[in-house]
Amino acid sequence: MQEASITNLEQLENGQTSTNDIKLLVVDIDGTIAGHSNRISKTVTRAIAQAQSQGIQVAIATGRMYRSALRFHQEIASTLPLIAYQGAWIQEPTTNKVHRHLTVKRETAQQLLDYFEQPELKDLLSVHFYINDELYVRELTRESKIYAKRSNINAIAVGDLRDTLDNEPTKVLALCDDVDVINQLLGNLRRQYTPAELYLTTSVATFFEATNPFVNKGTAVRYLAEEMLGLQPANVMTIGDNFNDLEMLQYAGIGVAMGDAPDGVKAIAQWIAPNVEQNGVAAAIEKFLLS
Repeated sequence: MQEASITNLEQLENGQTSTNDIKLLVVDIDGTIAGHSNRISKTVTRAIAQAQSQGIQVAIATGRMYRSALRFHQEIASTLPLIAYQGAWIQEPTTNKVHRHLTVKRETAQQLLDYFEQPELKDLLSVHFYINDELYVRELTRESKIYAKRSNINAIAVGDLRDTLDNEPTKVLALCDDVDVINQLLGNLRRQYTPAELYLTTSVATFFEATNPFVNKGTAVRYLAEEMLGLQPANVMTIGDNFNDLEMLQYAGIGVAMGDAPDGVKAIAQWIAPNVEQNGVAAAIEKFLLS
């Protein structure tokens, strides 16, 4: 455990947030409840069920598409709306009611595409547009095929992605195996767009993601907790593993980072759990919710 997390844990144990106050647990999927196998382990599902048996509601907040995340929502028997696309899309699976759907402006999506299609970038990036919970790509690259298989969805190849912009995208993603390219992309576009214009993040080191400026997991969890459930931050525990989880870890009374999270994510967490392959979510639930 890092020194920063020890300090935060001491603050937690000194009464800023009581573990007995937690009424809502929100978990990320990839790198948090699902690892290399793309499955939730029995240890984690059992721990989640134990938390639910104590009256704690459990929700998912993910960067994934809604349809890709749905099986995980069902597997943990969540009765709450599902937070997808970094919080841009919040939907009630039982009724199919969409509580929130925020999109990227059409002209902004076109600008991003122009940037991605510069000669020095075009052959390096696989660009994804997510529109009405469908995935559109220019062509089916190796990276896009791997992504679609893991997400258990079909990618629709359209050639020029501008042809899809009759509807505004929920999210724009650029994928590249070269982490340095993604980091450079993130830095350059953060200089070009202010946070009031576009929310930019990475969910894994090889995924650059752009959404509506009012979108992040923190605002989505706040909406779920305060607007829908009548709770406060002190009643919420969140668990995540990457930079797209920062805002929800900061919002919650208890924010837990996974063991292999980047240092910048670990630094703001109250506690650092073991990594996903070591069932870190189960360890966090055991420590804070079942003791």
